[in-house]
Amino acid sequence: MTTAIELDGLGRAYGERTALAGVTLSLPAGRTLVVFGPNGAGKSTLLRILATLLRPTTGTARVLGSELPREAWRVRGRIGLLGHDPLLYRELSARENLRYHARLHGVAPARVEALLDAVGLGLRADDPISTYSRGMVQRAAAARAVLHDPELLLLDEPRANLDPAAAEALEPLLAGTPDRPRTRVVTSHDPAGGLAEADVALGLRGGRPVLLAPAAEVTVAQVGALYR
Repeated sequence: MTTAIELDGLGRAYGERTALAGVTLSLPAGRTLVVFGPNGAGKSTLLRILATLLRPTTGTARVLGSELPREAWRVRGRIGLLGHDPLLYRELSARENLRYHARLHGVAPARVEALLDAVGLGLRADDPISTYSRGMVQRAAAARAVLHDPELLLLDEPRANLDPAAAEALEPLLAGTPDRPRTRVVTSHDPAGGLAEADVALGLRGGRPVLLAPAAEVTVAQVGALYR
């Protein structure tokens, strides 16, 4: 099985402050890694390194067969990121935002229209993002993240600001299809839900890994202990 992510002693420091240290793991293609930990544990830092937005200061990282950061240019177009920043222009409409990103990735306009309908924004597609509720912004950002059908999807609390119905509607887009499941790294504060959707679980505390195991072997109580 092809390895999508290979990390060995990965770390990131900001001056004297260590944000992430000693992360070593391997994730096969088509599998989901869920990352747990309290605020400030290093979850978003890990995603930003994998997204090629941050350079690691220690260790090594290979993503989709390329070494980061030296070969970051090879993989940027194959990665989708849904972070706390929606990466949308607020003065533009959802349709304009998605069409802009579609041109960057060489994606057909029909894909834009299909995604607007899939995330339930068809009737508001021409309204500026600045007029959207937080849940609508999250749905538009999710559409942007999967627009180019990325091989690796990085999701920082993807269900934030979504009601249950909206979260359920997004799931097929974020998960891929049964014959072609997406490789995903998902941060979560929901122990039961996160474990249910993942193949591997990583727990961070103080920037360091304190839990790494197949998700099926991890209990909700073990995840809960990370937050105490």
